[in-house]
Amino acid sequence: MAEENNYDSPIEQVRLTVPATDDPSLPCLTFRTWTLGLVSCVLLSFVNQFLGYRENQISLSSVCVQILALPVGRAMAAILPTTPIKIPLTNWSFSMNPGPFNLKEHVLITIFANAGAGGVYAVNIVTIMKAFYHRGINIIAALLLSETTQVGFLYSYQAMLAFTT
Repeated sequence: MAEENNYDSPIEQVRLTVPATDDPSLPCLTFRTWTLGLVSCVLLSFVNQFLGYRENQISLSSVCVQILALPVGRAMAAILPTTPIKIPLTNWSFSMNPGPFNLKEHVLITIFANAGAGGVYAVNIVTIMKAFYHRGINIIAALLLSETTQVGFLYSYQAMLAFTT
C-alpha cells in the first residue's frame, strides 16, 4: 500500500490540479512577474477606486487579472529577449526572459493584483469632507492620512499574519 502524502488536499480536484511538491528550479521573481504584477496592482487599484464613485459601483477582482496574466505572460515569454542584461558598476546580471512562463510567476502576479484590488479606506474620509462638509483637505494631509491608516492596518494585523521564529 502506498504511503499517503500528508500535504495532499482532501479535495480531489485540488489534488489533480495543484502539485503537492515544489520545483525550486522554476524562477519566480522575474522581470515578467515584476512588470505584470506592478502594472496589474496599480491598474486594478486605480480602476476600482475610480469606478467606486459611480452610483452603481463596479469592482474588478484579481481573478480578471489572473485570467489575463496567462496569455500576456506567455506572449512575453515568446517575445522578450533571452540575453542577460548586465547592471552597470556591479557583477550582477538578469534575464528579461529566463524561460517559459510558469505557475509561480502566475501566482505572484495574482498576489500583486490582489494587493491592489482593495481600496484605501481613508479616501472615503477625504471624499466625505469634500462632498458633504464642503471643506477641502490639503493633498499632503490626504496622502499622510491614507498612508498612516494603511500602516496602522498593517501593524494591527502583524501579530496574526507574520510568524517570526
